Amino acid sequence: MDKTKFESFCNKHVCRGCKFCVRGEKLVLFVGGKCSRNCWYCSLSKNRKNSPIVYANERPVEKIGDIIREARVSNSKGAGVTGGDPFLYFDETLSYVKALKKKFGESFHIHMYLPLNLVDKKKLLKMSRYVDEVRFHPSFLIDKSKSLRKSEIQKIKLASEIYGRRNCGIELPCLEDAPLGAPHLAPRGGKREEILSFIGDVKNYIGFCNLNEFELSETNFDVVTKKYRLNEDTYTVSGSVEAGQWIIKEVDSKGWDVPVHLCTAKTKDCFQFINRLLKHEILPYGKRTEEGTVVYFAAYYGEGDKSGTGEGSNGTREEVLNKIKSATKSYFDDEEKMRVIIDMKYVEKVYKKTKLKIARVEEHPTYGAEYLEFGYIDE
Repeated sequence: MDKTKFESFCNKHVCRGCKFCVRGEKLVLFVGGKCSRNCWYCSLSKNRKNSPIVYANERPVEKIGDIIREARVSNSKGAGVTGGDPFLYFDETLSYVKALKKKFGESFHIHMYLPLNLVDKKKLLKMSRYVDEVRFHPSFLIDKSKSLRKSEIQKIKLASEIYGRRNCGIELPCLEDAPLGAPHLAPRGGKREEILSFIGDVKNYIGFCNLNEFELSETNFDVVTKKYRLNEDTYTVSGSVEAGQWIIKEVDSKGWDVPVHLCTAKTKDCFQFINRLLKHEILPYGKRTEEGTVVYFAAYYGEGDKSGTGEGSNGTREEVLNKIKSATKSYFDDEEKMRVIIDMKYVEKVYKKTKLKIARVEEHPTYGAEYLEFGYIDE
């Protein structure tokens, strides 16, 4: 078992879709929050669970053009399609992935997360024209039915025949049954052994198994806080990583030809997300930080000031633009946030000549990002 440079663990290699993700090159396409299942450990937020709203990264989608635009400004080289259950929105999802392939070409890598409830041959074949990789979430962690397990294994086998074994995998949260998250007290037959058993059942049909460190969310909060102990970060579950490492070692010891990748919370937060921010387009005259945030100096107009002081507006758009034009030509009118961004080299000159209230703001470059820091340069 090796530790990757992205703070994850694997026994062989990472699947192709994950390689794009950790480099920050995947658009996250959320096609809607309704699901064909109701897993108690679901990590969706309350505002997305059962919601009909489509998101491309953080951008709400009203038309396909919004997805294309977000893929372009985020410099994505692929997309991960998720929900809810994308097959509950089959026609819409099909139109989205078709549009992405048409716009960006066959090299634009698309993977899709799917529960198995609605999977059938017809849907798999239609989607396979545009989707490169499928990741299934089986039901055995919430439903012990032997007949359901057998049916889902057959569906995974079918998908493997259509997509190719290399492009077919399973993805699961790394649950643990140990009391209060004490790994050494995990009972025989617990969740880690259930996961290992299922990997054994489908080992000839899958090209990878992804395990995700188990995290606290709004929708699983009540169960998790009663049943598990949290790590010091207060949002990851104690014992989850250890259980994943145990599974990887067991797969290797049995000689199974299954690449297993344990994706930690650090992998997602410190690499996948930050790398996506670092690749995202930024507005003119901004300075990008090592963490992917962006610093701007801006004079706000109209109702654009969101500092909470109520004192940040400098008048109308025309008034602010005219004053700045008298001091420099190096500016950008950001109409979306009702502000004029000023080249950092000329901020002092503009301030002295115009007496405008100029704010230093730090924010994510993503759609609709809230300010991380906001302060006026004369305060």
